[in-house]
Amino acid sequence: MDTMYADRFWDSPDGLKLHFRDYPARNAQVNSHPPILCMHGLTRNSRDFARLAEILSEEWRVIVPEMRGRGDSEYAKDSDTYNPMTYVFDVEALLAQESIERFVAIGTSLGGLMTMLMAAINPDRIAAAVLNDIGPVVDPSGIDRIREYVGQGRSYPSWMHAARSLNEVHHDSFPKFELEDWLEMAKRGMVVQQNGRIAFDYDMTIAEPFAKDEGAAPPDLWPAFQSLAGRPLLIVRGALSDLLTAETLAEMQRRLPDSASVTIPDIGHAPLLEEPEAVAAIRRLLAQVQ
Repeated sequence: MDTMYADRFWDSPDGLKLHFRDYPARNAQVNSHPPILCMHGLTRNSRDFARLAEILSEEWRVIVPEMRGRGDSEYAKDSDTYNPMTYVFDVEALLAQESIERFVAIGTSLGGLMTMLMAAINPDRIAAAVLNDIGPVVDPSGIDRIREYVGQGRSYPSWMHAARSLNEVHHDSFPKFELEDWLEMAKRGMVVQQNGRIAFDYDMTIAEPFAKDEGAAPPDLWPAFQSLAGRPLLIVRGALSDLLTAETLAEMQRRLPDSASVTIPDIGHAPLLEEPEAVAAIRRLLAQVQ
C-alpha cells in the first residue's frame, strides 16, 4: 500500500509545513476526473483513508491532507488556530499549490464541516461531496463525549494495551469490533514515540479551542450545507451515531431532496468508509461526476 502514494508537503498561510498523501490515478485513461480530496476527523490523520484511497485511486487521483497538528504536519504555535476555518484556509493553500480548480470532497466529521464551509465560499468547484457522519447540526451529547477523551495525552507500553484502551473508550460506537479491529484502529491513530511508548498522533493542544466550542461545529451551518445543492451529494451515517441524529439526516434530505444517504449498521461515530455499503455508495456517487 505504501508504494501507491507519494508523501508531499505544502505551506500554510501562516508558514507551517503541512503533509499530504498524493495517490495518483493508476488507470492513465481516466485522468480527466477531478481529484478526490479526503479530509479527516478531529484527532485523525491521513492513515484514516488508506484503504478507501487505495480503492478509489484505481481511477481517481486521491489527495489526503493532514491538518495542522496531526500526523506529519507541523504543530501550530498558537492553539487558537486549531479551528475549522483555519483548516479550510490551509487546504485552500494546498489546492492553490496543486492548481486544483475542481474536486470531489470526502469529509469525515471535522472534514465534513470543512466541506460545508468550502461550499459556502465557492460551491462551483465542488464536483460532488460525501459528508461522513456529520451535518449542519451536531448533537451536543456527541460533542460532550469527544471532550472526555480528546487531548488526554495517554500513552501505552504496547499496541495491545493501546487497542484495549480504545475498546474501553469507543466500544459503544463499534460494538462488533474484534481485537484485530482495535489493533488496526490503534495503528491508524497512534505512533511509537522516541521513548518507545505508543501515543496518539496529534497535538494535545487541539483540545483547547475545542473545549471552548471554537474547535467544534460553527453556528448555523444550514446555509453552508445548502450550498451543496445541484451536485451529487452522499450523506453517510453510522446507525449508532451520537453526532448525526436520524432527525438531522431526515432534515438534510428534506432540504436537499436529490441527496443520497446510506446508514452503516452496528457503527457509531464515525464509519470508516471501508464498509461494503459505504464503498458501494461512494462508487455510485462518483459515477454521477461529470
